[in-house]
Amino acid sequence: MQTNLTGRHALRAAIVLAAAAATATGLLPALPTPPAHAAPAPHADDFNGDGIRDYASWVNWSEQAGYGGAVRITFGTPSGPGTRTQLVHQGSRGVPGRNEADDQFGRVRASADFNGDGYADLAVASPMEKVDGRENQGWVTVLWGGPSGLSGGTTIPNRNPRAYGGFGSDLATGDFNGDGRADLAAVNSFETYVYRGRIDRSGVAGSVTMLDREDQGFYSESLIAGRITKDRATDLVILGTTGVDVRFVTDAWFVRGGRPLHEGRTLRIDSRQEAEDAAPDGVIADFDQDGYGDVAIGARGEADGRGEVTVWYGGSDGPGSSTRLTQATAGIAGIREPEDLFGCSLSAGDANGDGYPDLAVGSYGEKINGEAGAGIVYVLRGGSNGLTGRGSQAFHRDTPGVPGDIGPFGDHFGEVVRLRADRDAYDDLYVYGYDDASVRLRGSPGGITTDGATTPADPGLVDGMLQ
Repeated sequence: MQTNLTGRHALRAAIVLAAAAATATGLLPALPTPPAHAAPAPHADDFNGDGIRDYASWVNWSEQAGYGGAVRITFGTPSGPGTRTQLVHQGSRGVPGRNEADDQFGRVRASADFNGDGYADLAVASPMEKVDGRENQGWVTVLWGGPSGLSGGTTIPNRNPRAYGGFGSDLATGDFNGDGRADLAAVNSFETYVYRGRIDRSGVAGSVTMLDREDQGFYSESLIAGRITKDRATDLVILGTTGVDVRFVTDAWFVRGGRPLHEGRTLRIDSRQEAEDAAPDGVIADFDQDGYGDVAIGARGEADGRGEVTVWYGGSDGPGSSTRLTQATAGIAGIREPEDLFGCSLSAGDANGDGYPDLAVGSYGEKINGEAGAGIVYVLRGGSNGLTGRGSQAFHRDTPGVPGDIGPFGDHFGEVVRLRADRDAYDDLYVYGYDDASVRLRGSPGGITTDGATTPADPGLVDGMLQ
């Protein structure tokens, strides 16, 4: 089966095919750090400050922006996504840059209250933007939250401008130095840059650190941010490609937050035949509730596309022991076959309200009733022993109560999965399928249920939904 790359996986493939290998430029100079400011918004994606999480998804084409790209904000309600939306693009008032075809504005997004005014803001990348004649140099903008949603923007300076660098090919937010202020990490030219200090409407100031292991052949691809240790700072796990003999492997590199950032250990995740194969993705959550964040990383291309999920368990010095979960793990339904793509998308949340985060795992290549690429989604339960297959759930288009039918060309059900909370104690499961055929399955004391399953009003809502 032919893999249909979407999101940042497709973006990375485009950049790899167009770019030469990146080179390191060393540590960047520090700028003065301003004093701390007000408490941030309680939710990192509450853009209008009403106390409810909102939803930010990418729109490839729209009447307003054409093929330049746009971000659609769907404002949340106590029961989930509402009907009020906002479209922001580079033609919007106060947004820097020009609205041009193929910029892919909004393809990558990460949210935080950067200026501490109580409204969440949205960092948005245009990774294929042409800047000063340099093709696909990329551009990153912070859009500012307020009572009416997002308005205006501030450009993040590119510390290593170059053609085909794809600035913003991945983004992550967190308090990486533990000073109480939201920071931004960005992939640029296969290196990771961490912007720490002031980011507000007046501009960007503070220190910028480049994280690089090019001397070991490591090229940054994607970022996972979260608290792994028990200190105040957000930690970072960088997923990247390393060439070994005649093949490519993916390593996870732990960088501990603090002043300064501390470069830590690595873990081998998978091997690939080609550099442009899909990079793994991941999420951080405390699945065993021992007080340390655990890193779940999905490698859909492992073992001829059978796929697997690596769980790297956290500890006082960062992640240490690890385990692998596949469709051959006891308790996980199905048969492990080539091109199942188990682990293509991951999301953490508490579906049954027991206090332990669960893990949703997409496997969009799964064959169902003879139809290749129909797709299936698993929910693996967290517990005192961490993530296992015990009590796991599985859903596909032929599961009773799931809306929609399996199409003749593959639905790719589970290409994107998200566990998201509303105002009850149970996180709901959102699943993206091909042709914008998305569904929402409710959480309950017994886990995810098909009772009351719905299709979101915006069928593309789940494609690119933030964690």
